[in-house]
Amino acid sequence: MATTSQPQRGKTTCKKIFWAVFPHACFILSLVIYAFLGALMFSHIEGTREVTVSEEYRTFLQNLTFLARKFSDNVTENEKMFKDNIRELFNTADPVWFINPEDRWSFFGSLFFCCTVFTTVGYGNTYPVTRIGKYLCMLYALFGIPLMFLVLTDMGDILATVLSKSYNEFRKLQSKILASKLCSGSTCSKRKELKSGAQSRIVINEPLTIMEVLKSQSGVKRRPVKYRNVELFEMLIARENESTQPARNKSMERWSSCPELAREKTVSRVIKNFDKIGKELEKLDVPIVLMVLVIFLYISCAAAILPNWEKNMDFQEAFYFCFITLTTIGFGDTKLEHPKFFLFFSLYIIIGMEIVFIAFKLGQDRLIVLYKKVISFCAEKNMPSKKIYPK
Repeated sequence: MATTSQPQRGKTTCKKIFWAVFPHACFILSLVIYAFLGALMFSHIEGTREVTVSEEYRTFLQNLTFLARKFSDNVTENEKMFKDNIRELFNTADPVWFINPEDRWSFFGSLFFCCTVFTTVGYGNTYPVTRIGKYLCMLYALFGIPLMFLVLTDMGDILATVLSKSYNEFRKLQSKILASKLCSGSTCSKRKELKSGAQSRIVINEPLTIMEVLKSQSGVKRRPVKYRNVELFEMLIARENESTQPARNKSMERWSSCPELAREKTVSRVIKNFDKIGKELEKLDVPIVLMVLVIFLYISCAAAILPNWEKNMDFQEAFYFCFITLTTIGFGDTKLEHPKFFLFFSLYIIIGMEIVFIAFKLGQDRLIVLYKKVISFCAEKNMPSKKIYPK
């Protein structure tokens, strides 16, 4: 009988873990490399552009100078008119005029811009100005957005599995607590004795033939026919389960004795893992209220941390900013003073977008069920009632 040493088992376990994690790590690593390449590209194109004084900028300065000279010493009479004129003038101003390209399009600033592109957030306060930068931005988004959704779908399977198992374990624990409260002590003890007795009768250490089973169980003949048949059936099932176990070991020995076949089997298993992407997410079925609670707690944690380096934000403003970000709305009304610190939240953004995506999918499924019920109800109401005619 072939035996494997402890180091070989450890190597085999490490290989299994590696090939199980490989598809997920491949997607995330591809997204990280794509973001870094985009940051280098946009920082080089937009950060090194020449700043030219346009005709619009000159007109803006002329109008601003004219309003400043027109503003007389009597502030009370012309204050409202001056404020209105200044507001209209600054609404025509382009933010690019007041920004140094090297400061805005540093590596971290460009990396932050790339994250807003392929996550479809698009705050609007950072955007390409040059023509080649706009063309490359469209091309970058064309490949980056599908890659981002692929990562979201892959991570969605992981989160769906975690949420589903956690919810099922919670339901099992809840049912056990309710069962322990409902059943009395004497009834539960009798049930345990019956279960243990049944298990002791079922367990067979070695595969036996039918004749051996009948000979070994001499007490079976003294019992009624109904119970005798049940016990024989349980014993045969146990024997069948025991007889299939060595076959599994033999197949494992066959694969371990031929490394080429084992390698091909591992590769085919990894390829099948790529085909299973998104399957766990489709099977997820948890209450929508639970997902809303998870989203609220998830955003609240970030809203409590974010004001530590963004001094212009309080908890409410940070909560609003995180919600707008995770839902990919991205108005751009709330700006970050230190975007490179928020880049450490990139994993938080991806996981948060996935949680919101799962919640939206569950809400979509619930809406479909609701629409089906409404349509079925309306169809039943509009169906003509059957008239019963007397014979």
